[in-house]
Amino acid sequence: MNGLCNLLINKEELKEKVFTATTETMMLFKEAAGEFENYFRKQYSKEHTDIEVIYQNKNQHEFQLKFGGDILIFLMHTDVFEFSRNHEVMRTKYISEDKDRSYCGMIQVFNFLSDSFKYDRINDLGYMIGRILINKEKHYFVEGKRELAQILNNFSTNKMDAESAKEILHSAIKYTVNFDLLLPDYNTTKEISVQDIMRMEDSMITVATAKRLGFRFEKDNGE
Repeated sequence: MNGLCNLLINKEELKEKVFTATTETMMLFKEAAGEFENYFRKQYSKEHTDIEVIYQNKNQHEFQLKFGGDILIFLMHTDVFEFSRNHEVMRTKYISEDKDRSYCGMIQVFNFLSDSFKYDRINDLGYMIGRILINKEKHYFVEGKRELAQILNNFSTNKMDAESAKEILHSAIKYTVNFDLLLPDYNTTKEISVQDIMRMEDSMITVATAKRLGFRFEKDNGE
């Protein structure tokens, strides 16, 4: 009985450490987003009045950063995960020395078109462009597309701090700016229902829009 109780206590204490590290990491991302908004506003807003950069703190586990025609949404998951046995991280000395290091919190980064929210286009699609995994020691691993994937991933030495959060945020912004909206195939959009037209007249809701509508995101050239 004691062994079972100790197992429960140890696992819950580990999860609490990971959750705390992930929450603190989320705060660093929020600070980096607010800093980017302030910098753009001070340096460029007067000359480029038609371009907005807006940081919005939604709650403890979510914030949004709008820039131009895009929105990045950072979502912190409240649960704790473990790397799969086949993941490259699991073969490192860092994990073999302490298996508890393989348990991580997760922050996902999604890209949406800002017009999707402006016009309440609830059928529009967004894409997860990356996710950040943080363990009890605040060591992190980044999985994502292009600029995010190019971040040097050394789980044993990469420790989250203000500069790391800023680098990841800036990489996400850079990828999003270069991730262009492609015209969907004509044959997939040539038909529209009366209901869609009526809805469009009422609230600007059209057929679903996304940056890669009709294509699987995994097939994007940014892999």
